[in-house]
Amino acid sequence: MIEQPYHHGKLREALLERAMETIEEAGVEGLSLRQLARDVNVSHGAPAKHFRDKQALIDALAMAGFESMNHRIRTAAESGGTLQERFVSVAKAYVGFAVSRPALLTVMYSTKHHPDSSAELRNTGGQGIEIAQAMIIEAQDAGELAPGDPETLAMVCFVSLHGAALLAAGKHLEGTTVDAMVSATTDTLWAGMAAGVPAAKITQASHAGQRN
Repeated sequence: MIEQPYHHGKLREALLERAMETIEEAGVEGLSLRQLARDVNVSHGAPAKHFRDKQALIDALAMAGFESMNHRIRTAAESGGTLQERFVSVAKAYVGFAVSRPALLTVMYSTKHHPDSSAELRNTGGQGIEIAQAMIIEAQDAGELAPGDPETLAMVCFVSLHGAALLAAGKHLEGTTVDAMVSATTDTLWAGMAAGVPAAKITQASHAGQRN
């Protein structure tokens, strides 16, 4: 909980920070603009200057969450080391974010996939996969990964790591550490992409899943 008064001109950031804490403590149902105002010690009407209602606050939370997550992923992607080491760093950044902010992660994706979500949010929400896709292309060009559709491969990586992240966040790894799960997942993904799983078959399987 925010203990220090917010600096002048930083009310929006203070409200978002406290809102992130609130949803981890009490879920989205526990969000209230009035309570947020009390928590950051401002008048009950002050939050309305930045968020017209609770949904506007949730939209802003989703955007802030993706921006924070993308920063972590981008930093990991640009870190030193081999291409595979950078790939593992990106995976650790994503899973680490999910474990630290599980409720926020749910808000981010549910808001992004809502029919009324903004184009800006959808674009921001897709940047993480775009970073992974660029890394796969770089590794393919370097000869470390076999040819294959990078968009499909990036999505397969995301699905695998997202599943691992949800299990880790829910403490359902049954004795396996988060680091061990990430290592096993990334080793398997990298080996599969290096061996050259036919992208066409992956795409066909994806389309079949969409029809089911």
